[in-house]
Amino acid sequence: MKLLLSKPRGFCAGVVRAISTVEKALELYGDPIYVKHEIVHNRHVVNDLKNKGAIFIEDLDSVPEGSKIIYSAHGVSPVVREMAKKRNLFEIDATCGLVAKIHFAIKRLAKKEYKIILIGHKKHVEIIGAAEEAPEHITIIEKIEDIDNLNFSASQKLFYITQTTFSVFEVEEIVKKLKEKYPKIETLPSSSICYATTNRQKALCMIADEVDVVFVVGDQKSSNSNRLREIVSKKNKPAYLINSYEDILPKYLENVKVIGMSAGASTPEDVVQKCIEKLQSMGVNEIKDVEFVKEDVFFQLPEEVAK
Repeated sequence: MKLLLSKPRGFCAGVVRAISTVEKALELYGDPIYVKHEIVHNRHVVNDLKNKGAIFIEDLDSVPEGSKIIYSAHGVSPVVREMAKKRNLFEIDATCGLVAKIHFAIKRLAKKEYKIILIGHKKHVEIIGAAEEAPEHITIIEKIEDIDNLNFSASQKLFYITQTTFSVFEVEEIVKKLKEKYPKIETLPSSSICYATTNRQKALCMIADEVDVVFVVGDQKSSNSNRLREIVSKKNKPAYLINSYEDILPKYLENVKVIGMSAGASTPEDVVQKCIEKLQSMGVNEIKDVEFVKEDVFFQLPEEVAK
């Protein structure tokens, strides 16, 4: 069997920054370091940081007053920041810069009396945090059918923004229909879907038509990993979201000659390599990297740990 490895895959700059922030905080300040929500959606990463002394929490009430708190890459709501200040917590913000850009845009637009259509998954922590920046101005839509329920007046100023890890191709369809219904709707000068999400989706599409099955290495909680699997499934190809080599079952490879593989933006490369080794033990004897684009993005660490 042949294995086509999609590139880029795995860690993006925002994930590297978030993980490095926790590691550097532990090095500088010692444990415990509290982290609001999982720093990224990958159990391998989270378990590793737990073993180093990080404590992951959802409720700030469980954090002792005066402790150090890190905000995850997904961002937090202003309510959380206010509560942290009341509890005299030392805040370290690992929010991805691309997520922070959405928060800033929402605050700016709300002051200008725009109604903002937020395209994303209502229960995803990134959308929850962003929407709470200006809840009275926000309408969340998850799919193209939701547009039928929108009833803004022709005079209302409208703006749309997208969850950073949403499907590039699904957004294209939603935006097309939004513009048909509201021709004057505005958006950011550049897409709010992050570069890494876009690159991984387009890279996987490059090989999807050539393979018999696709494995996406990523956590079930990972939005961008789930979108990768969905993109392949919509091409009527079998696609499996796996979190380790143990999830690769022999039945997935029946009558398969060419395998495709990618990894979500929060997946460590060592986990991918173990999956490759498992496939080699199951009959893969040819491996080829297929690169869509080179990535050289770098985000500075928060000033509290940039020492």
